[in-house]
Amino acid sequence: MRTVRMAPGADRPATYSMLPVPGELPVATWRLEHGWETSGSFEEHAHDFPGLAYFQTTGGRLRTGRQTWPIEAGDLFVIAPGDVMGHFHAADLADSQGWGVFFTADALGPDVPGAHLAWRTHPLLFPFVRGGAIGALRLRVPEPDRPEWTGRIRALHEELTHRRDGYREAALAHLVLLLVGVSRLAADVVDDLRENREPLLAEVFEVIERRYPQPLSLRDVATAVNLSPGHLTSTVRRQTGRTVQQWITERRMVQARRLLVATDLPINEVGRRVGFPDAGYFARTFTRLHGTSPVRWRQAGPDRPAQPTQKMTPSAPQAPPRPCRPVLDDHRALRG
Repeated sequence: MRTVRMAPGADRPATYSMLPVPGELPVATWRLEHGWETSGSFEEHAHDFPGLAYFQTTGGRLRTGRQTWPIEAGDLFVIAPGDVMGHFHAADLADSQGWGVFFTADALGPDVPGAHLAWRTHPLLFPFVRGGAIGALRLRVPEPDRPEWTGRIRALHEELTHRRDGYREAALAHLVLLLVGVSRLAADVVDDLRENREPLLAEVFEVIERRYPQPLSLRDVATAVNLSPGHLTSTVRRQTGRTVQQWITERRMVQARRLLVATDLPINEVGRRVGFPDAGYFARTFTRLHGTSPVRWRQAGPDRPAQPTQKMTPSAPQAPPRPCRPVLDDHRALRG
């Protein structure tokens, strides 16, 4: 997978997005290796996609939000979209051993709504819903279950690395089982979220989900939720790392990707169905956000793996058999 960095603002850190690649399952893994060596440090930042950081051994520390956690064996950090990861020093994970797993809603199938709304509607994604950018949720994997967790993540990594026949189905199965495990560990948190989810954000994304196939602007959404456009923009950006207009565009792109792969609709009709009556503007927007045209995205298809590029993460099949760097280092390498 590739990542794109959005510059920090006055009230938010830099935010990283996972850029889809045609024909590729939007799931990535990184080893957090014992003895991992690099130099330098990494900025405070957030992701607009969810992730997990699981540690098999004790040692090192992880900075999330305003907290610094000493890492212990069995620690599982649930990183929600918008969670702030603190300023990171290379030495922080030098004595750690574990795995990072990151993905987007697209991985869970065509029936999952896109953008931020997905984390509020899919039962396996509820542990990733916490609204404010306050830092990752720390859970503990019971000691008897730790070998199973390590084995499952390792199996997911192997499927993504070697891409044998049926790898998409196998990788998705491993991911779903991981998310089931997270949901069970976070049962109390999930129950609390069902009662206390943020009503404003929920209302905003419900408006986007209902109206994205039609002309829809920031002002339209603000009117629907009875707020001024300026206040709505600052609130949504502070809590999610993106503006309302960016979320509208993201929801449209999620559906466009699905229609391009799953149907033979003409490109202009795909654009029209996702809120772009101007076919040329749709094609330009899609190409700008994905680095490839709608036609080429369709030609790649889900069953024809995309050709690896220099921006692929170490999970790509051509990567040499060496330890992968954790996601924070990959952010730096994969900007653009």
